[in-house]
Amino acid sequence: MSQATRRTFHAIRAALLAGQELALLDVREEDPFAQAHPLFAANVPLSRLELEIYARVPRRDTPITVYDDGEGLASTAAQRLLALGYTDVALLDGGLAGWREAGGELFRDVNVPSKAFGELVEAERHTPSLAAEEVKALLDANADVVVLDARRFDEYQTMSIPCGISVPGAELVLRVAELAPDPNTRVIVNCAGRTRSIIGTQSLVNAGVPNPVAALRNGTIGWTLAGQTLEQGQSRRFRAVTATTRDSAAQRARQVADRAGVARIDLAGLRQWQAEAQRTTYLFDVRTPEEFALGHLPGARSTPGGQLVQETDHVASVRGARLVLVDDDGVRANMSASWLAQMGWAVAVLDGLSPGDFKEPGAWVAPVPAPPQAETISPALLADWLSEPGTQVLDFTTSTNHVRQHIPGAVWALRSQLKNVMASLSGARHFVLTCGSSQLARYAAPEVAALSGKPVFVLEGGNSAWNAAGLPTEQGEQRLGAPRIDRYRRPYEGTDNPREAMQGYLDWEFGLVDQLGRDGTHGFFVI
Repeated sequence: MSQATRRTFHAIRAALLAGQELALLDVREEDPFAQAHPLFAANVPLSRLELEIYARVPRRDTPITVYDDGEGLASTAAQRLLALGYTDVALLDGGLAGWREAGGELFRDVNVPSKAFGELVEAERHTPSLAAEEVKALLDANADVVVLDARRFDEYQTMSIPCGISVPGAELVLRVAELAPDPNTRVIVNCAGRTRSIIGTQSLVNAGVPNPVAALRNGTIGWTLAGQTLEQGQSRRFRAVTATTRDSAAQRARQVADRAGVARIDLAGLRQWQAEAQRTTYLFDVRTPEEFALGHLPGARSTPGGQLVQETDHVASVRGARLVLVDDDGVRANMSASWLAQMGWAVAVLDGLSPGDFKEPGAWVAPVPAPPQAETISPALLADWLSEPGTQVLDFTTSTNHVRQHIPGAVWALRSQLKNVMASLSGARHFVLTCGSSQLARYAAPEVAALSGKPVFVLEGGNSAWNAAGLPTEQGEQRLGAPRIDRYRRPYEGTDNPREAMQGYLDWEFGLVDQLGRDGTHGFFVI
């Protein structure tokens, strides 16, 4: 792609302001992406491009602009996108530096549009909140309080507020009446930092829930900075609701969605939208993954509503696209859609469904291009090969998974750093590639073969099959072939973050509203 088309900062800014569809893709790994990127850039790392691009940018003639920060990844990504059938692919003129030099605002961290929007909501609506010390005093006094944790269940299990109950964001309006039936009970909503507790609390306020409601200010970070102790490994979760509770919540949620300008659509209208070749339409099921697996609308993607609002850029990577949300209760889709509409999305709730429409069982499976042909070997045969020198295993799973557990002698490899990985290895007669399932390994096989000139095999079933066979494993960082840049370490995750990093994260969030103003392309409003 020596004569690649280039697209300027000014052209992209004009398209954003006009509400036109576009995908601005940062093809670096997540950690460098998190250090600096435009507001509406979506991180689709070159190393995982084939696994993610079809779902995240479903229409092949979407205007796509790719960039890096001088690493040389963008031109390779553009070539790969063209080979995958995308027809309108351009490089960002000057890359990330060109964006900065043209006057473009750059943002840190991940899921920035959602986090910046949350800060705007609090600034404009003065969402009620309580400091960690105030919440601790209420709990110590056995006050009439219920603490609802709006994060994913796995995050809640890692660390939680004492007495907290897992109620992921989109479930709050549906479930709160069962968890706090007395309207005098104070409801406190928390997350790890700020965004999901602000959005969750304001959801309850917007829906007219009669209870006094407040966010735990700064979430588990604020709790930790106050010197207070978090629980770990808890399993308290919401329970089923009665029909009366569901119907009342649905009425409240519909009113909020109407205020936000959410559109209504039926199945016939959805099919019409999906048939329009010039528009991108995403179909998201915002119920829990467990409900989705029991039965869902064909073609829908499982995106629990709270996380959809929190991580919109990760699933709807075409800014200007249309979003259609579906549930089976009239609450979760309407509440989620109300926020997405305020975030500038054209969003509709799918109405008029019957139980029979939710007929497709199973988990969501990402659409991917056909992988290259590769010769495979079984875990048992690999175990035999490893008993003699000459076999080098390359593991393309995430660095976190690799450090936790890997095949003995396996070197962690990152496709975006593959030349360096291969240059650091010697003495191999052949290579065996793996990852969690070996799906990503198959795409890497031709690249390893071209760089090494040696026979390349793919492990059947990947690390999962190796582990299922009860074969030995190692752990630790001693076999890293590349820097661990595939994932940005969030300052609000885990239980061992430095206080300085946590406080720095809060300070950054506080500055997001000013950054939105300087950027000027967000299109957000707050009801």
